[in-house]
Amino acid sequence: MSTAALLTLVRSGGNQVRRRVLLRARGLQDDRWVTPTCHSSTSEPRWSRFDSDGSGRPATWDNFGIWDNRLEEPILLPPSIKYGKPIPKVSLQNVGSASQIGKRKENEDRFGFAQLTNEILYFAVYDGHGGPAAADFCHTHMEKCILDLLPKEENLETVLTLAFLEIDKTFARHAHLSADATLLTSGTTATVALLRDGIELVIASVGDSRAILCRKGKPMKLTIDHTPERKDEKERIKKCGGFVAWNSLGQPHVNGRLAMTRSLGDLDLKTSGVIAEPETKRIKLHHADDSFLVLTTDGINFMVNSQEICDFVNQCHDPNEAAHAVTEQAIQYGTEDNTTAVVVPFGAWGKYKNSEITFSFSRSFASSGRWA
Repeated sequence: MSTAALLTLVRSGGNQVRRRVLLRARGLQDDRWVTPTCHSSTSEPRWSRFDSDGSGRPATWDNFGIWDNRLEEPILLPPSIKYGKPIPKVSLQNVGSASQIGKRKENEDRFGFAQLTNEILYFAVYDGHGGPAAADFCHTHMEKCILDLLPKEENLETVLTLAFLEIDKTFARHAHLSADATLLTSGTTATVALLRDGIELVIASVGDSRAILCRKGKPMKLTIDHTPERKDEKERIKKCGGFVAWNSLGQPHVNGRLAMTRSLGDLDLKTSGVIAEPETKRIKLHHADDSFLVLTTDGINFMVNSQEICDFVNQCHDPNEAAHAVTEQAIQYGTEDNTTAVVVPFGAWGKYKNSEITFSFSRSFASSGRWA
């Protein structure tokens, strides 16, 4: 797409943009209308954003490479010119979130999302264990730590890695200076996403909270759980002098205590190979195909698989409803853990739906034994 055509698309503000603007930029001719929204004076015909030419054929942003997601967000001009295709703005107002205590005495999950700079958005979930202290610390300080690193480092994967390590060191200093000895055994998972220019998505994660991208209605896992079941993780634990023991449910734990091999906090297990260095992943969004990013804690992940999460979210009208639907579904399936979900809508929001979702009473009954 030429810069001139892109400028025309954005300046129109969604009002009476003809497809011929783009086609002429390529030396083609086409008289069909495509832009969804049109506001006109009383002397001009009024156009519907779903039927711009009155032909009965709905018009969508697919013609421009993104879907008409009904969120009515503007196009980001500088990134669209930079990448040569329209990039819709991801607004924090449309981000959905939900967190439920389940049957636990306390909700140790934390989550957050924020606009860090004009170009970068932040989304995160933290699942605390051994008390909420470590999750609270990350929730309070991670944003500022990332902000301090951004002017010094262009690579967002490096930024997140440095931020995780710095937060872990800072929490260790805080815990050792505190009179509260329980801080030494408090820890948390951390799954943090940064979105730059509405198109560059970078994920960093420790523990077993997850990030899933829904592309063409199918889940794309952006994180891998850090558990002793992974051969590489188990070998590191053993090399550092730690050991893996299985509980009565057949679940492996580091030194018989921790179900994950990487975390923030858990200071008493640092010498046993539990590290704070995250695994990272970078991906370029395709707004014509990508519906949403969802961050979830293990109270959801142990009960609802990735495809089911995509299907539940795709049935919902808005991301906030979707976040609540996912957390509540996990509870219906039998989880007793805290459940937290953050849903970030992208260009293809509402494009892929699956009407064949059924509730499994047998799984719900069977899964209840997991927490016995």
